Amino acid sequence: MKNRLKDLREDKDLTQSVVAKIINISQTNYSKYELGKINIPIETLVKLADFYNTSIDYLIGRTNNNVPYTDIKSRK
Repeated sequence: MKNRLKDLREDKDLTQSVVAKIINISQTNYSKYELGKINIPIETLVKLADFYNTSIDYLIGRTNNNVPYTDIKSRK
């Protein structure tokens, strides 16, 4: 998961501080999430999935499909 968070952030050319501010957490905690040092609360996972326009399953490594579920449903 830590690599996915970092990759998603870097793909948007953003700093940890910017993302942390957008999702209303400290930069220190965001850094710990990227490093895998602490678990991410579900509320924060939802914010991150929404911000990065992906699914929680993608963030936590349960799938390699980075399309958010709402997009998948609308394609049927």
